[in-house]
Amino acid sequence: MRMKDTQVSARYKAFTLIELLITIAVIAILAAVAFVALNPLQRFQDTRDARRASDVAAVLAAAKTHQVDNDGAYLAAISGLTAAEVYMVNDGSAATGCDDNNAQCDTNVTSDTHCANLTGLVTGGYLAAVPVSPNGAGTWTAGRSGYTISRSATNVLTMRSCESENTTEIFSSR
Repeated sequence: MRMKDTQVSARYKAFTLIELLITIAVIAILAAVAFVALNPLQRFQDTRDARRASDVAAVLAAAKTHQVDNDGAYLAAISGLTAAEVYMVNDGSAATGCDDNNAQCDTNVTSDTHCANLTGLVTGGYLAAVPVSPNGAGTWTAGRSGYTISRSATNVLTMRSCESENTTEIFSSR
């Protein structure tokens, strides 16, 4: 009789195949729901857009601080911009090809030679470096930063990110 009791209790100590399959299916469903809810692609796009917005604000703040420190005069590269035309911000490494990425830009650069070298803000201590947009659809470099700048006839600066992934446009004006 003792042997039979041992066999019965040993039989109930293991999981059945059905129990294991149901457990795995429930875990898989929960993982899929969590993955869809978190949507990692959208989180990466939001992060890149946040960095672009931060870069736009930093360059504008640097340009305006430079203007205040120099009795109202803009950096020579900004003063030289033709009013209402859009320029690609760069570090001076490119004098042409600034409209090559217009397909990825929310606002197109006016022409091939519309490059705005803002390294004066770096050498003047107003910026750590000329920012380069994080790569999304476009591939950005220091020569084609993925940021554009324009100056209005009334000297209002507008800084834009070429691309935006989860918003219509990233820009700021001062």
